[in-house]
Amino acid sequence: MSGRMAAGSTVLRAVLAAAVLWLVLIQPNHPHALGWGALRMFPLELPVILLGLVALPGRALLTTVLRALLVAVLMVLVVAKLADFATFVAYGRAFNLLADAPLIHAAWMLGSGSIGVLPASAAVLGGLLALGLLGWALWWATGVWAHLHLSRWRVPAALALVPAAVLAVGEIGQAMRAWSLPAAPPGSAFTARVAVERTLFYRAALRDYEEFRREAAADVFAAAPPQRVLDLIGDVDVLIMYVESYGRSSFLNPLYSGTHPATLAAIEERLADRGLAMRSAFLTAPMRGGQSWLAHGSIATGLWIDNQRRNAAMLASPRRTLFHFAQGSGFDTAAVMPAITMDWPEGGFFGFDTILAATELGYAGEPFNWVTMPDQFTLKSMDRKLRQGRPGVDRPPLFAQVALISSHAPWTPVPELIDWDAITDGTEFNEMARAGDPPEVVWRDHDRVREQFRLAVDYALQVVGSYAERHADEPPLMIVLGDHEPAPFVAGVDSYHVPIHLIGPAHLVERAAEWGWEPGLLPSPDAPVWRMDRFRDRFLALFSTAQPQAGAVTASRALAEGEGTGALAGAPQFREVQR
Repeated sequence: MSGRMAAGSTVLRAVLAAAVLWLVLIQPNHPHALGWGALRMFPLELPVILLGLVALPGRALLTTVLRALLVAVLMVLVVAKLADFATFVAYGRAFNLLADAPLIHAAWMLGSGSIGVLPASAAVLGGLLALGLLGWALWWATGVWAHLHLSRWRVPAALALVPAAVLAVGEIGQAMRAWSLPAAPPGSAFTARVAVERTLFYRAALRDYEEFRREAAADVFAAAPPQRVLDLIGDVDVLIMYVESYGRSSFLNPLYSGTHPATLAAIEERLADRGLAMRSAFLTAPMRGGQSWLAHGSIATGLWIDNQRRNAAMLASPRRTLFHFAQGSGFDTAAVMPAITMDWPEGGFFGFDTILAATELGYAGEPFNWVTMPDQFTLKSMDRKLRQGRPGVDRPPLFAQVALISSHAPWTPVPELIDWDAITDGTEFNEMARAGDPPEVVWRDHDRVREQFRLAVDYALQVVGSYAERHADEPPLMIVLGDHEPAPFVAGVDSYHVPIHLIGPAHLVERAAEWGWEPGLLPSPDAPVWRMDRFRDRFLALFSTAQPQAGAVTASRALAEGEGTGALAGAPQFREVQR
């Protein structure tokens, strides 16, 4: 009787141990795979692991070492799949360890700023404890199968291991389209495939890094005389204004398309009445869901900055930005960055004469959770500190990058537009900053998150329109664009496209007719789409008597490659500007 009970206990332990391994192997790395259907998947790695453990020599040192190695590999893959899952939710792509490590700190800053340091710390601690428990469970599970006392089965297990491993490898190759099998395998070696794909990906990423360094060193405007670059703008301020999380979803998603286009149409009518010209199109951002600095870098440098590793290579390169060229042409250059609350050494790369971070903007009001200040205050402070007086008469013209962040997550509370002349030190926004539910309440309901996003983007567009109207008598040239789409669950569309608008004096804005950009603020679905890295050279060519040097790396690639992410319309040839 006791022997039967012991045998039953051994079988139960073996089944539970196999179940632990099975759950780890079927762990999804994408939110679309998270469902009951995942439980029906049979992992082809499972028989390989179990047969391998049975074939090991009992309690020998080799067995302990191999178990430790197996558990370590599985834990690395668990963390990799969790990282993939999180970045798919936030950015619509897989995690890239070479480029995305800084996102860990960014996620901490956003989380602690939104729900508080203590809840965020508790969440991190809970996650670490869960990983520790999982590591222990895997060690226990591998030990159960390695110590089953099935010595007579070691040789058969080792022999059966070969076809099991061949089947798993065959499925990996078929899934990666390296070859095809005569019949569909009875399962999937998904976790092993993740490991193979990551290895190949990182090898390719390192090669891409070297290629990027060569491209960054080449510049089609490097030899252009400074006085002939951006000289066609004259004494007009140029403001590159990024509207956080403003994407094509504002035109495609029914949750937003009833609001944002109507706001743009109303702004267009008011600005046209004031004599301003407007043209619009779309750009393809290098990412979505976050990392606005990648969009800023792509626009400023004319390089495709789609991950943090490329961003680091850009910062280490001799590349000249739009702001360097503006400096050489006599502009004062500036960055207005209300989200920068700590040291920003990267800012020195871009060629800014002045950097107005959060503390320099002088906001004394209460923050809107993560958002340090409302967009309206940001623009009012920029006017006070940088735009007083007439450009070319009382001061040099300004060429500035402005980050508008009221439409940044967590999108609660949302400010309201007030009289510009009523803005003093920002305390007039305090009542708004205390209004509404906190993020930890709003973010329990995805529908409420989307509604708050709709309101936040609408506020940002209203601020931009009101600012342009306020300065219509002596208008700057405003380049208003989204930095990226929001997280996919908020955007609701599979797109990397962001709107871009030129607003300002007709003699400057109408030059963009050469690009095919459409009149007004409502680009049609067929409006031109460029990659963000195409903007710098085309903008310089449009507003300069100097033209790009033929034969440089970026010029040849711009002509040879399609636009956007994938094959869209090809890039037009550069041409001489009519003088």
